[in-house]
Amino acid sequence: MKKQIFILLAILSVLTGCTKKAATRTSGIDTIDNITYFSTTYYNYGFTFSKAKLVSTTTNPGPDITIYVNIDNVTPRLTLQSNNLKPSFYKVGDFADAATAQSAFDNLKTVAVPQWQEMADPLNDNQVWIYRSGTDNYTKIRIASTINEPRQLIAYGECSFQWVYQPDGSLTFPGK
Repeated sequence: MKKQIFILLAILSVLTGCTKKAATRTSGIDTIDNITYFSTTYYNYGFTFSKAKLVSTTTNPGPDITIYVNIDNVTPRLTLQSNNLKPSFYKVGDFADAATAQSAFDNLKTVAVPQWQEMADPLNDNQVWIYRSGTDNYTKIRIASTINEPRQLIAYGECSFQWVYQPDGSLTFPGK
């Protein structure tokens, strides 16, 4: 009887001790906005590609990208910004419609970047961008839709984007 209990406990220990960690996704469609929250400090949520999720601007490390509404001009415009202390954006192109932008995004397998920009500015629907992280990993981004409007007397910005992250540090993206 003791032997059977010992075997049962050993099996239960093995079964409960084995946890399978889900792989982090390397592509998807996500949305960020510029809503400001408050607890002990003001913060927003941005997106981090290496973890494939929304991250607070108060976390360490912070998000890869955040959205900002630049109201310095007559017409407010959206920008994507990063906080990695180097120019991190390259615009591949502006496209006439969603189908053309999707095709350009899908066919973008590798890219040579002549010059990086400080931010993705201006940000509009049907654009394709390359993002460079602080650790020199790259992400291709297709801007699916944007919202840029006043809400409750505050400039509100939102961006839905499709992305593919390249965790190996190359500027070559896997095909579909």
